[in-house]
Amino acid sequence: MSTDVVIWEKDAEDAFVTLTLNRPDKMNAMNQELGDALEAAIARAVKDPEIRAVIITGAGRAFTAGFDLGGEDFEMDAEAWREDIGANMRRMKLIREAPIPIIAAVNGYCLAGGLELMMCCDMTVAAEDAMLGEPEVRHVSAPPTLMLPWTVPMIHARHLMYTGDLIDGREAARIHLVNKAVPRDQLRVEAEKLARKCARMPGAAIKFAKAALNHQQQTAGLESSWTYNRETTAILHASEEGRYWMRLLKEHSLKEFLDIREKPFRDLD
Repeated sequence: MSTDVVIWEKDAEDAFVTLTLNRPDKMNAMNQELGDALEAAIARAVKDPEIRAVIITGAGRAFTAGFDLGGEDFEMDAEAWREDIGANMRRMKLIREAPIPIIAAVNGYCLAGGLELMMCCDMTVAAEDAMLGEPEVRHVSAPPTLMLPWTVPMIHARHLMYTGDLIDGREAARIHLVNKAVPRDQLRVEAEKLARKCARMPGAAIKFAKAALNHQQQTAGLESSWTYNRETTAILHASEEGRYWMRLLKEHSLKEFLDIREKPFRDLD
């Protein structure tokens, strides 16, 4: 089964499915349609007793470049932003709390909300030349779920969130942002190997191990962290400087907007 924006591939030998985000012309940027389709595909996988693991990857040259910045008016007040961020948090929570393991296979750009999606998966295999980061901080934005400090040591979370720098798959593996970095042509093989291993494990063992691990993060304050981040991000987006960047997004093409955003940093790369 496939849809326009999510391709569903059931493995012929083992109990796992690969979901491919399929908006390659938009670098798999996440809009309402893609979000709904991915949510439906995860729900279908969870309900199917013959599926015991999921791989998420992207078509073309990106896993996903994050939330789609084109075609919408993002100049909103704080309350509207709270609602918008809350909806994105709910989607991420469904992925994070699915009772089967979800593996991200990062094949290219994995940015902003796309990086949050990846970090809400259980494990990640990345191509060595993949590019990962939170570049949205450069246009006065912030991630919806604040998963970085729950994934990497704080010193690395600060670097990525203070600078908007991108790192490749090798560096992501070094700082434990991903589990493993492999040559691009080996990505699918390595992700499937991991999915096969998970699919052959006793399902109850993984289900309850995941529940226990998630509960450990909950008791450590993950829910409170997400809630606080929702408030600070909503206020940030509704601030004068945040509204300035959202107006620029309305007034320019996405390419022009990104050129303006990146100009101050080009001599520092």
